[in-house]
Amino acid sequence: MRLFRFFILLSLLLAGSAQAEFPGSASNSNTLTGLLQGSSNQADFLPVHQAFRPGVLEADARQITVIFDIAPGYYLYRHRLHFSLQGAQDQVLTAQLPEGKHKTDEYFGDVEVYYNQLQVTLDISELPAGAGSLAVGFQGCADAGLCYPPEVVTLPLDNSAGAASAESSDASAGMSLASQTGSLALLLFFVAGMGLTFTPCVLPMLPILSSLVLGRSAIGRGRALVLALAYVLGMAITLAIVGALIGSFGAALNIQARLQSPWILGTFALFFALFALAMFGHFDLSLPRFLREPLERLNQRTEGGSLAGAASMGVLSTLVVSPCISAPLAGALIYISTTGDALGGGVKLFALGLGMGVPLLLVALFGSALLPRSGPWLNTVKHLFGFGLLAVAIWLIERLLPGQLSLALWAALAAGLAVRIGLFSADHGNHLRRTLALLIALYASAALFGALAGAVDPLRPLAPFTGNTMAPQAQSDFVVLQDPAQLDQALRNAAQQQQPAIIDVYADWCISCKVMEREILSHPEVRDALAGYARIKLDLTANTPAQRDWLTRHQLFGPPAYLFFTPGGEELRTLRIQGEVDKAHFTQVLQRAAAGNMTP
Repeated sequence: MRLFRFFILLSLLLAGSAQAEFPGSASNSNTLTGLLQGSSNQADFLPVHQAFRPGVLEADARQITVIFDIAPGYYLYRHRLHFSLQGAQDQVLTAQLPEGKHKTDEYFGDVEVYYNQLQVTLDISELPAGAGSLAVGFQGCADAGLCYPPEVVTLPLDNSAGAASAESSDASAGMSLASQTGSLALLLFFVAGMGLTFTPCVLPMLPILSSLVLGRSAIGRGRALVLALAYVLGMAITLAIVGALIGSFGAALNIQARLQSPWILGTFALFFALFALAMFGHFDLSLPRFLREPLERLNQRTEGGSLAGAASMGVLSTLVVSPCISAPLAGALIYISTTGDALGGGVKLFALGLGMGVPLLLVALFGSALLPRSGPWLNTVKHLFGFGLLAVAIWLIERLLPGQLSLALWAALAAGLAVRIGLFSADHGNHLRRTLALLIALYASAALFGALAGAVDPLRPLAPFTGNTMAPQAQSDFVVLQDPAQLDQALRNAAQQQQPAIIDVYADWCISCKVMEREILSHPEVRDALAGYARIKLDLTANTPAQRDWLTRHQLFGPPAYLFFTPGGEELRTLRIQGEVDKAHFTQVLQRAAAGNMTP
């Protein structure tokens, strides 16, 4: 759903990372068979303690190693993991978590998840007396469309040897998947670093910078390469240190989990919008003068021609960045802070620094003959980074806005981009650029008209004109309850009035619930079919003991789930829906209910 926007972010903005959607299905391959046989799709899902099996691999006075065996097709959320020692005084432990697979959700933002197997190291200063067990909190989902409530299990610490049930096959598969994702992220940061070099603040200065790094004496190409490489490594290592520090800062504050807050999302969106204005030239973003001027003087006194001098210049140039680089770099640092990954943040910014240093290496070896001529196109590159930063701002804030307003913002961004790359340019010779601008402008027009007509999907802006539109307020059709006792009373009231009922089992942390609500329950055909039902939504967001008991009593693993009841108050177990399904499955169930082909 967000592929178009992520292509913009990843191609124009160095803060983009490998946000890969998981190839989840909607459990639809056996939909028709299940309906014909009168069976539910609940059997497709494992109980939570079979889907996620934690165990203590090793424990001593200084360190505890926990391992999760994750069933195929299921994943754990990184920001939902927490650990504490149980004893006379409970002690919350800090976990050393590896980088997971990045997952971008249109409602919950950027998250990291783990597949197959996860090994977690917990550092403890000293094992407290009487601490005989470890409390492990986690939450996960199934690719097929089911979210489990948050779970807490207690693991004994005196029998850790037999806890590691999963072997290296699953672990190697998960490591391979994470490795591929991490490699793509590094490549994107490297390419973004090269792109930042082709801006008006940097490219014209490369020959001058080369002469300063190499010194004024004539040297061979080998020596020139070594000196230029020392400068680039000094710059890249400094960026890596900054990235690691920012990643650690994000982990300490758990910024990834805090991104669920509208205030945090709005603040980050405002920052990215300001960074974009800086790239458009409305103001310069730089260090305060009391910090910048001493660093500039120190950089000017540093002499090139030696390894130490070249490396020092690389370090200082990182601290005194040019206006064309400061805004995208600030955006990258904000992104890294949300991942909470110190190692990943350091490696990504190291790749960024290497990308920025490639043109300097070429100048040091071959002179400025290989560099393209300066011209207005440099400002175009700079402005493209600005549009990328604006795209990030819209992407962050659209989860807080009505769908039509979000689509209108994407239309405005596309229109501005079309004008900037030459929609109304007087240069009639550049046909390719004008054609591209025209195509972007056509999309902007379609998105704007679609938003005015009620469309919400940037990939289908003309849906209202093709009969494929949806009403956005399905939630208002349901009575929202949180207390299972109130739910039972509502079902009794419906039975007294001889009214059929449907229960929508929902939670805010359930991604599939949001998808079902928007793409199925909001559809006019589904809403009309449910018009005669008592529509009740059981909100399990709080995950209270009473709610968990209700799930256990009804043999449900978690949301989403849909339970249908006859006018007499009996559940139609053969029509129960567990997990995410498509509209065809849902409407077929409703048709069976309407036709009276129901077996309580």
